[in-house]
Amino acid sequence: MFKFFTKLDYLLKETFLGLLRGGWMNWAAVSTVTVLLFLFGLSLQTSWQVEKLLNQFGSQLEVLVYFDPGIEAQSIETLVAKMPEVVATQTITKEQAWTKLVKELGISDIDGATQQLGDNPLVDEMKVKARNSQVVPSLATQLAKLQGVDAVQYVDEAVKRIAQLHQGLNWITLTITIILTLTAIAVTTTTIRLIVMARRREIEIMQLVGATSVWIYLPFILQGIAFGLLGGAIAWSCISIIQQFIGKLITNQPEFIQFISNGLQLTPAQILLLPLILLSFGAAVGLMGSLFAVRRFAKS
Repeated sequence: MFKFFTKLDYLLKETFLGLLRGGWMNWAAVSTVTVLLFLFGLSLQTSWQVEKLLNQFGSQLEVLVYFDPGIEAQSIETLVAKMPEVVATQTITKEQAWTKLVKELGISDIDGATQQLGDNPLVDEMKVKARNSQVVPSLATQLAKLQGVDAVQYVDEAVKRIAQLHQGLNWITLTITIILTLTAIAVTTTTIRLIVMARRREIEIMQLVGATSVWIYLPFILQGIAFGLLGGAIAWSCISIIQQFIGKLITNQPEFIQFISNGLQLTPAQILLLPLILLSFGAAVGLMGSLFAVRRFAKS
């Protein structure tokens, strides 16, 4: 156990000394990883927020169900409410719809208007709120197949636009992440290589006294991981500051803005998951960059 802690103490000291000796080269690697993780974190957070917001708006999308003449909506309401895609239902009888229509037309004598037409020309209808925007088309298809349903209407174009927006954001996030990840790995690789070359004489002495390649180059690998962790911590701090600043700006805004801000709030699980993802991603980028850097020297 004592031998293990002695080796660990040596590795940590060498890693720390390497970070101190790197100077501006270290800063180049850390800043590149920070930019990568900052943009990746913002993109990921935005994707989560937009998905939540779209689901919030999507749940407001109503599917209107019109029944055949003589069919009462209440007879089917229980069946519709049990569907897994349905959040809530609202039944509007033809009498309620007729009364509302007559009042909107400015007619005070409802009975007289009804007698002139001979009968109430409207039918029962039902407003069905979907669980989210993605299930609206399939829900409309299921409702249209129910017995006694004459027609089903919903805003198809809006649903498609919502889905396209979310998909587009995901593709943008993926593209940005791939490009910046390759850049960060390249910069980290170059930085570690320069550090190794600067300490080439020390490495040769260690090789002469019998030190293994793993023992020699492991501190450089740990330096790369440290670059990623430091970049992840800085990126997460910047994202948190921006989030708090935006939250303060929205505090005294109108009700509609408040509605949007509630949709943009992350869940407790996402708040905890975001820094873990950034730190893990940063460590992985630093590890890959340092492995690429020391591989050539380890073979020589």
